[in-house]
Amino acid sequence: MKAQVLLPKIFNFPFTYNSNRFALHTGDIVEVPFGQKKEIGVVWPGEIFKLKNVKIKKINKKINNFSLNNKFINFINWFATYNMMPLGLVLKMSIGNNLNYFSKNDKNFVHIKKKIKRYYLNDEQKNALKFLNTTNKNFEVSVLQGTTGSGKTLVYFERIKKIISKKKQALVLLPEIFLTNEFKSRFEDFFGFEPAIWHSKITPKNKRIIWKGVINNQIKIVVGARSSLLLPFKNLGVIIVDEEHDTSYKQDEGIIYHARDMAISRASFEKIPIHLITSIPSIETFNNIQCKKYKYFKISKRYNNYPLPKTKIINLNIKKFKNNLISEETEAIVKNYLKNNQQVLFFLNRRGYAPYMICKNCGYKQTCQNCSMYLTFHKTKNKAVCHHCSFEKNISRNCKEGENCEFTMYGPGVEKVFEQVKKIFPFNKIEIFSSDYMKKKDRVKSMFERIENNKVDILIGTQMISKGFNFPKLNCIVVIDADFSGRGYDLRTTEKNIQLYHQLSGRAGRFSSESLIIYQTLSPEDLTLNELIKNNSEELLKKELILREKNLLPPFSRLIAVIISANKHNLSLEGAREVKKHLNKIQEIEVMGPVDSPLLKIRKKFRSRLLIRFKGKSLIQKKISNLLNTLKISSKIKLTVDVDPVNFG
Repeated sequence: MKAQVLLPKIFNFPFTYNSNRFALHTGDIVEVPFGQKKEIGVVWPGEIFKLKNVKIKKINKKINNFSLNNKFINFINWFATYNMMPLGLVLKMSIGNNLNYFSKNDKNFVHIKKKIKRYYLNDEQKNALKFLNTTNKNFEVSVLQGTTGSGKTLVYFERIKKIISKKKQALVLLPEIFLTNEFKSRFEDFFGFEPAIWHSKITPKNKRIIWKGVINNQIKIVVGARSSLLLPFKNLGVIIVDEEHDTSYKQDEGIIYHARDMAISRASFEKIPIHLITSIPSIETFNNIQCKKYKYFKISKRYNNYPLPKTKIINLNIKKFKNNLISEETEAIVKNYLKNNQQVLFFLNRRGYAPYMICKNCGYKQTCQNCSMYLTFHKTKNKAVCHHCSFEKNISRNCKEGENCEFTMYGPGVEKVFEQVKKIFPFNKIEIFSSDYMKKKDRVKSMFERIENNKVDILIGTQMISKGFNFPKLNCIVVIDADFSGRGYDLRTTEKNIQLYHQLSGRAGRFSSESLIIYQTLSPEDLTLNELIKNNSEELLKKELILREKNLLPPFSRLIAVIISANKHNLSLEGAREVKKHLNKIQEIEVMGPVDSPLLKIRKKFRSRLLIRFKGKSLIQKKISNLLNTLKISSKIKLTVDVDPVNFG
């Protein structure tokens, strides 16, 4: 007997092995010889070809007690085809590589018991739960929208409780690993035990323990980031995608995919319901709601009926400043909140101290040696840093006439805001809430504790702070520079702004009726800003859909980006032209470009882009993949394919 075995490597096909000693079934996990090494693989479906004059190696052994079910195998096959990724690499995301998950005898995952807190749903939450509970046992997409602070999490916790009581498993996807710590404590209070948490930063030992617990149906709930979607659940009963609109669900390196969209597909293969949770839906989800493709329920009031924050626009064109960033009017309002023992957040979505540095004597600009990017000055490091490749350099440099360059800093980052806020409020406790300051687990935990215990007066944060955090005493938010212009190459600018500022305003006033969000802006007449203030996000999304339809943009067409990178600019452009010439043979697609990427060079590679546009629901990816695989591509260029791109950087 022979068996097809797929290996977790870059190959797009399985290998044939002799299986005479073993009774094997599709999905069984086996150890096989491969070259000079032993590898773990999975018995894969498909036709076994008769091979002439080839010595077929024997399977070493079958790994007992572990196997992938057919529904999951079908999903992996589809995932690889849809995203135009090698089948073996998708398998690697699911079972790891070599003997990692099978070589050691770890203890089973233990749900450490915790004390349960009592929670009571209000009438709207009860209706929302009833809505989720009436979804079909088979595949169905339902959207639960609720204004920030409305208690959506409690609703889907109750839904999960019902699912796991039937001995089924549940997967909760979160967009950021930073969210898992606070989420974990809320989870424990509700369920009375610790969840299994899965993301790229957990230890290899914990990965092994959780993986085994999932495949053996011992672990009932996994809370995870994108990659948890490829775990080999044995009896999955529901998938929850929290903050479904968040663009962090898009994986843009390595295996490129959108976790929300793939979660919907996995639910389809598993024949189970999936619930998308959001405060403002993504444009695709909103369109599917409008077309009645997704079921929909909205919680309109906050928990305990606290109102959303009031809003105030401060026109930076006419207000006089005592300092560079904060108006006198803002300063007076903030002082009043601090006097009443309330927390304040200053929001600016720029890391570091200053995003541009130019010498005022010679005009030299601090740019990255690897990327076509300005370097951001980080005062805490006293270095200039590239936010794309993490390159760092000292800023001292010889200027003309033997003097050192005298750099002027342009544009503020959160560190500069911190510096100015410290001068205005010298006696208050101030913390920066950004990814640069939240890398250590202990620091994240201690900061949350200090915020919750009101030992922090002022927070200065980037976009990260808008995502799902619950700060009871935070009642005033100051947006330093409310900018709605976008960067020109992001078709989702309006959509992202609607979601960001709605999420941000939801951080304030969760337990107060006297909360305020201040928008300092140079464009007070901006349509998006003014509709947001009226809490009119649905009208904005409808207008955005009309614009998308007019310009044949998603969700009214499909896009695939092909990025051609090379060490030299002319090579990337020539390569792109050659690839386009072949792609034009496919009649169903429109190939646009090539153009230089807006971020022309990243990590020493010049980048040119083609954009494929097409309509229809058929998997045109198969045709495109088959064509690209036949091309003799120069080793001097690299092709990267991004199906359903989120932006065009």
